[in-house]
Amino acid sequence: MPRFAAVGAGRMGRGIAIAFAYAGHRISLIDLRPRSDEAWQKLRAEVQAEISASLSGLSQLGVIDAAQVPAIAARVELIKADEAPAALAAAELLFEGVPETLDAKREAFEHINRHCSDDAILTSTTSSILVTELAAMVRRPERFLNMHWLNPAYVIPVVELSCHAGTDAGVLARTKALMESIGKLPVVCGPTPGYIVPRLQALVMNEAARMIEEGAATAEEIDKATRYGLGLRFAALGVVEFIDFGGCDILHHASREMSGSIDRARYTAPAIVDRMVEEGRLGLKSGSGFYDYEGRDVPAYRRDVLSRTLGMLRHAGLWQPPASETQS
Repeated sequence: MPRFAAVGAGRMGRGIAIAFAYAGHRISLIDLRPRSDEAWQKLRAEVQAEISASLSGLSQLGVIDAAQVPAIAARVELIKADEAPAALAAAELLFEGVPETLDAKREAFEHINRHCSDDAILTSTTSSILVTELAAMVRRPERFLNMHWLNPAYVIPVVELSCHAGTDAGVLARTKALMESIGKLPVVCGPTPGYIVPRLQALVMNEAARMIEEGAATAEEIDKATRYGLGLRFAALGVVEFIDFGGCDILHHASREMSGSIDRARYTAPAIVDRMVEEGRLGLKSGSGFYDYEGRDVPAYRRDVLSRTLGMLRHAGLWQPPASETQS
């Protein structure tokens, strides 16, 4: 049986299965719900069609050769409920991806607990339930953490790993190594609502909707500004790196102005920003901020940031060479 298993044959499970199959691994996609033969064949056809369509989409974009699609798709082994115990027992790394209710999670982990090996690493792909709440459902909680994938799961490299206080450090290290081996970029956070990406993007999306509601700008203008202004810069610089690069004092002053003119609750800077300004820890220009720049080759770092930004501009088709002659 495959070393990897995804419990729940819905959209998330299928995306995870494609990610592992693309990386050359067989993976069990386990459906725990007892079904009639007719219902099983219908689910099987739906899963196979979606996986083939996703891979064919990559082929049409030149990512893979069309001839590779059947072989990659064949690495996903759809497992029915009565075959689940063997697949669960064989799994080295297991992803729970059933619907987002505690009852559904509890029922799934009852099955998993009965059949998984003592050495298996168990994860939940929940986007809304804290790891601390789910850990109580797991037989060996030291081998459990949440893993949030960003859709489409087989394309976006970042996976967010949310640990509880009892998560074994060796288990975390092993999980990171396994995910890196299939081309993923794991990032770690504590047992916090919203992980990292959803917590940040919810603020941006709500503010965009609010600007449309207020008549500040159209959807088209906001999307142009975010794709080629906000998004382009944050693709070249991380959000915290961006604060340091421009200066924590810039964020401090901008927050003060917008908290007064737009909304105090939404735009007041957190205490850490005020404290850093008071301490003179402004970022790159002061030698320390959220990062420490002592001993760093600052001119080389600035060139690297410029290179990253130019790379994104060229990717977007927006970089223009200098004019060959003076314009009147």
